[in-house]
Amino acid sequence: MTDATETQIQNDGATQPPADRAIVLVPAVRTAGDGEYHGRDTDARVEEAVGLARAIDLKVVAGLSVPLVAYRPATLFGTGKVEEIAKRVAAEKIDLVVIDHRLSPVQQRNLERAWKAKVIDRTGLILEIFGERARTREGRLQVELAHLTYQKSRLVRSWTHLERQRGGFGFLGGPGETQIEADRRALSERIDRIKAELATVATRRRLQRRTRRRSADAVVALVGYTNAGKSTLFNALTKSAVFADRRLFATLDPTLRRIELPNGAAIVLSDTVGFVADLPTSLVAAFRATLEEVAEADVILHVRDIANPDTEEQAKDVAAVLSELGIDMADQDRIIEVWNKTDLISPERRPARPYGARGSGAGAGPTVVAISALKGEGLTELLEVIEEHIAGDRPVYQVVLSGVDLARLHRLYELGEVLEREDRSDGSVVALIRVAPDTTSRFDAAFPQAQLVPRPEALPQHAAHA
Repeated sequence: MTDATETQIQNDGATQPPADRAIVLVPAVRTAGDGEYHGRDTDARVEEAVGLARAIDLKVVAGLSVPLVAYRPATLFGTGKVEEIAKRVAAEKIDLVVIDHRLSPVQQRNLERAWKAKVIDRTGLILEIFGERARTREGRLQVELAHLTYQKSRLVRSWTHLERQRGGFGFLGGPGETQIEADRRALSERIDRIKAELATVATRRRLQRRTRRRSADAVVALVGYTNAGKSTLFNALTKSAVFADRRLFATLDPTLRRIELPNGAAIVLSDTVGFVADLPTSLVAAFRATLEEVAEADVILHVRDIANPDTEEQAKDVAAVLSELGIDMADQDRIIEVWNKTDLISPERRPARPYGARGSGAGAGPTVVAISALKGEGLTELLEVIEEHIAGDRPVYQVVLSGVDLARLHRLYELGEVLEREDRSDGSVVALIRVAPDTTSRFDAAFPQAQLVPRPEALPQHAAHA
């Protein structure tokens, strides 16, 4: 295509089963007046779409951006483009055409007839990826719900000429795969059963969160665009080995680990599924129980790939999804922006906001910390900022223990964060302790003589361990 931006794909020579030959098309309608493609970098759009296709091990022959004047209701592309693409599909023996745009059932059917190849849109591709990546029963149920909701309006049979077995949900066809051949009533019945099972999951998660609340451990959730480096950061902070690589949606099922901050306080760190532009609404709805882990978190780390040319647009996509959960990504008290992958850009190109940069007043935005999770740079500063956010406006008390009361000294450390401790010559101990809201009642019962310190913001942020 002479008027299309094309990315030729180099595939490695590793020995593996024959993959479906695919071509990726990124339709691009210019925004009136400025010549831009909806604010996104064209090359970055093509790279992301190719990455999505590769995430299910397709052999991507080429990625193309196809400029359009307007979308056509019958075929999305104009007649000339449809014919041009048909010739290329036939010449290169393409099995599958991936279109980085939502297709109506009519558009999908017409294009498959014109190109004599399987056609899958962005929504179907993302659902296919999720179908392969889900490992837990909950994850599989969530993806199946989204898949059935998507298929309900289509009721199209999967093609069966593609030979390779898959672990997804049948968009790409193949022997042994789930075939959606029932009518709308059967689909609706299955959808209702899955929703009932997921409701049980949601109840269990609420109970688990209530248990964590009683333990007084703050919850810190990682969110961000897919491939922003969330799992790499999670591994760096928890010293664990959660699956992480450069493929999109490497993490699907949520993972939680308990870690200690430098001041000795414990937190629960949660790694969640990555977001993406035009994330299917059916997926957002299906994963609502999982995403509620983010909604209930005390602090949210918004991990951004700051080296990506579309980082600002990606941030908007994340904010749009989380707004559906009632989360304001401009909340200074709850959100920390983590600008990751600084090792991939030169110092002069790095964003100007420094470690812990935080504006004052309305609209100033959240705290920003620049890091390289892969290199381990900036992690100390990040943990310090997390400590400060968790402390927030929690009350601070002064406790004086002497004589037999010293036997309860260990309870101070159990019920809060000891900021300062003075062991006096007369054998008594004076301590300043910051108390979480969920343990305030137990603290008051254990230390009724404690005195509230009037200005906790003037106190040190880090615990002093004797």
